[in-house]
Parts: sequence; structure tokens; C-alpha cells
Amino acid sequence: MKHRQLRFPCGFRVTFSTRRAQVAEMVIAPGDAEGALNNRHRDADQWLYVVSGTGVARVAGRRIGLRQGVLILIRHRESHEIRNTGRAMLKTLNFYTPPAYTHSGKERPAARPN
Repeated sequence: MKHRQLRFPCGFRVTFSTRRAQVAEMVIAPGDAEGALNNRHRDADQWLYVVSGTGVARVAGRRIGLRQGVLILIRHRESHEIRNTGRAMLKTLNFYTPPAYTHSGKERPAARPN
């Protein structure tokens, strides 16, 4: 079993990874955004859970309001951007299946077809 105290430092940090799944902490400052409208994960679905703060997610052309307790699914290949529209830090916990990033936070290359 693994465990870790979540600290939510500014930016993006991979917390745990296995061969099949991954979790990362993301903190976005007021007025800032992560991703862009052309941002996509080629192979991974992303579950984004809002721990605190407010913002807006733009996913595949749809706009979704973010606040504490909101959970959204961003399917692989869906374009997405997460923007902090509030006055406090936007803190999210993100789950990826399969893993989307290396431990250092760089995006993994797309899997090769069999």
C-alpha cells in the first residue's frame, strides 16, 4: 500500500502512478489557466475533482462551472482548458487512466497500436 499527505503546491504535481492509473494535484492561481483549447490527452481519460476554489472548464466546446465538490470526466482526445475565475487558488485532484504523465510531469507519448 502507498500513501501520501496531499499538500497542493502551486502548479501540477504527479502524486502516484501505477501501470493502469495515476493521480496528480493541480493548483491554479486566480486568473490563470492550465491547458488550452487544443490540449488533449491522446490515450488517457481524466477525472478532475475540485477540492477548493472556483473556475471554468472548457471541454470539447462545452463550458462547465467548477466549485468545491464538482467532478468532471474529460475523455481521452477531448480538448480542454481549466481556468481559475475566483479570488482564491483553484485546487484539483486529477485521476488519469491510463497514466498521462511521467513522474516529472511531462506528457507521456501516445501508446503504439498493437
